[in-house]
Amino acid sequence: MTDDRSAPSPRALRIGLTGGIASGKSLVAGMFVKLGAELVDADQIAREIVAPGEPALEAIRAAFGPEVVTARGELDRAALRKLVFADADKRRTLDELLHPTIRERLLARLASVRRPYALVAVPLLVETDFASLVDRIAVVDCPEPLQLERLMRRDGIPRPEAAAMIAAQADRATRLRAAHDVIDNGGEVEVTRRQVGLLHLRYLELATRATRDAAPKV
Repeated sequence: MTDDRSAPSPRALRIGLTGGIASGKSLVAGMFVKLGAELVDADQIAREIVAPGEPALEAIRAAFGPEVVTARGELDRAALRKLVFADADKRRTLDELLHPTIRERLLARLASVRRPYALVAVPLLVETDFASLVDRIAVVDCPEPLQLERLMRRDGIPRPEAAAMIAAQADRATRLRAAHDVIDNGGEVEVTRRQVGLLHLRYLELATRATRDAAPKV
């Protein structure tokens, strides 16, 4: 018989959660958390690393100028957003500045997860190499006209700006092709909640199976 007391615990199943801007990712992530999922949120990490005093904020100031930093020394997200969504080269520069640090912190948090599965929320999962960090991809989806209206209402921005922000991401068809699971968030909230509940059970089943398969044979 093999003594496996020192064998490492199998890591949590990683479910990448993504979707177009204003598709309802935060709503869906909250539903999963209420059911017991662990959430590792790339957006939250991105906010942390650009806090005043963080090296990433100084790198952004150097790359894009003092106008993207407020008088209080905080990142002016609206100003930065207008710059990068209007210029693909500037958007790539921003990604190059932030993504390595986001990836490092995201992996560190995933390593500490002790629940059966982790929900890894990454808005640009399909567009970046962050997809290689997850075992499965769940896409929050809604029709593009509804996405546009939600974005305009949420951010208080005009239609052309909202349309440019949507166009800067992978298109809907590309996200859906990458998906293992699709959550339709184009209707009533309760319909979305039922889909999340079914997927939660499915992910628990997959996590249990993965743990069983990874267990040392005796």
